Amino acid sequence: MREFTSPPLADLSTHRNATDLLMHRYRTSPEHVAFEVRANGADITAPWRQVTTRQFVSEVRALAKGLIAAGLQPGETMAIMSPTRYEWAVADMAAWFAAAVVVPIYETSAQPQVTAVLSDADVRLAIAGTTAHAALLEQGYARTGTPNLGIWTMDARPGADLQALVELGTDVPDRDVEERRLLPDQESVATIVYTSGTTADPKGALITHGNFVGQILNVGAAYTSVVREGGNTIIFLPMAHVLARGLQLICLANGMRIAHLADPREVVPALGALKPTFLVVVPRVLQKIQASAAAAAAQKHLGRVWALAQRTAVEWGRFAEAHDADPAVRAPLGLRARRAVFDRVFYARLRALVGGRLDYLLSGAGALDTELSLFFRGLGLPVIEGYGLTETTAPLTGNLPGAIHSGSVGVPMPGTTVRISDQGEVLASGVGVFAGYRRVSDNDEAFVDGFFRTGDLGELDSHGRLTLKGRIKDVIVTAGGKTVTPAIWEGYVEGDPLVAHAIMVGEGKPYLGGLVLLDPESVTAWAEREGIADLSGLKIPDDGGAVRIEDARLLSVVGKAVSAANARLARSEQVRKFVLLLADLNEAHGNVTPTMKLKRTVFAERARHFVDHLYTDSRSQA
Repeated sequence: MREFTSPPLADLSTHRNATDLLMHRYRTSPEHVAFEVRANGADITAPWRQVTTRQFVSEVRALAKGLIAAGLQPGETMAIMSPTRYEWAVADMAAWFAAAVVVPIYETSAQPQVTAVLSDADVRLAIAGTTAHAALLEQGYARTGTPNLGIWTMDARPGADLQALVELGTDVPDRDVEERRLLPDQESVATIVYTSGTTADPKGALITHGNFVGQILNVGAAYTSVVREGGNTIIFLPMAHVLARGLQLICLANGMRIAHLADPREVVPALGALKPTFLVVVPRVLQKIQASAAAAAAQKHLGRVWALAQRTAVEWGRFAEAHDADPAVRAPLGLRARRAVFDRVFYARLRALVGGRLDYLLSGAGALDTELSLFFRGLGLPVIEGYGLTETTAPLTGNLPGAIHSGSVGVPMPGTTVRISDQGEVLASGVGVFAGYRRVSDNDEAFVDGFFRTGDLGELDSHGRLTLKGRIKDVIVTAGGKTVTPAIWEGYVEGDPLVAHAIMVGEGKPYLGGLVLLDPESVTAWAEREGIADLSGLKIPDDGGAVRIEDARLLSVVGKAVSAANARLARSEQVRKFVLLLADLNEAHGNVTPTMKLKRTVFAERARHFVDHLYTDSRSQA
């Protein structure tokens, strides 16, 4: 199948711009608790302050008055650079109430990145999370010479924090704010989001109010059992990511409570305290939950029992998907019995670990292994895998509740068409597809026949479900003329919890090779479980480079993952040799994007000598 369209489910004419997503909720349920806010320095398990929709709107209006008083004009740009926190939400919406355009900057960005965004987006005013972020913004302005209206911080800074900005706008009338709020229409640019740039320099994507309105109303209509009145979630993705902002808007519009966490390491204790009904995660989080459960079972000498429980969960996941497709399907008696036993022994405890109220998990930002998805379905924690880009205002496709198909990223979102080009590239058109890039030259090859070119390879089945096959620019052609898509092998290997990233190489070479980057945290936990205290060579280089690991025990364990991946592929697509590496994956060194996606081209260039060794060094694993 070459094209599939999901018809729209919502009437967009009821909303002038994205602020109406909040205001419609405000008019119907002003006293509903919209946010749970953690006090500064409070323990994660301490009571969180509750903020109603009415209180949130009041705070947004007050800050919008300050922005107007500071001189921010309609259509001008305002940057936000901060960790994920409640004040981010207030500042984002306040900018829209003042008819400004929001430019998010990842809080981990290095100085050159900050300077480039300030210059390219012509940022007029900036809000920083901390004084350190304010200093980066100040240096950026100094380097560009761009005139600005000031830098204000979320953290206390006398005379230059959000409270001071609010006080500045005390005399601005409510009617002025309402007039500003209603100035933008759905065609107006709401935000300029700079892409992560895994294969190219970041580009400013122009996302309109209509993109947000279209996505939030249509996705909300399609996922009523997920995004529901009385539900709640925790956002720990960077708020600079369009997915986090889209998630926040859809929760605001549909009555779900929102809590923010800046440190993903605090998520597990927060789950117990806040008990979310829905959570957005990356596949790595799911891998670590599964690995932690296996480790806990092994410590209690229940490793073999857990292995059977894991297989049973996968089997039950397959049955559940078959039952979705045909309610007449019944699980075998033996499977039902095993599932009941393991639910008491293992599964119920894992559900309790994540708060005990989760209806669904949403996985994005990376490929989700099919068996891992089935495993969580078998636990009673269905995973909705989706796919999207900055340029599609986050979700482009997604599995639907009651129709989850592990291994695919689902059907097009309502109001969206997905087309597969003759070259196998995924093309997109619809309510979420952005207006284009800020620099006109960046649009030259971005569209074809009105469809956005995603750069991803994919296939559509007869039900309109999309399966991704890798990046179109990442295809490898070996010396023998064989064309290989590396993402498939890489995804299989990355399913091992010890592996952070896998890279297939072999362009113009006689056979395929692999660079396998270890996950230091997982390796440390593995060594502790195995009682190994003498792992050598695990010092992470701090210059952005990589170091080769030659520990025989690690090579053996990871080698099994490589062999298992090879066994799932044709011989011509298998990796013959690999090297095990440890690298600094801090964004500041440029190896990864702010969302922790590996910049393949950058890293492969830095690791060129390791690639050369794959074809000259007999020590490389076969």
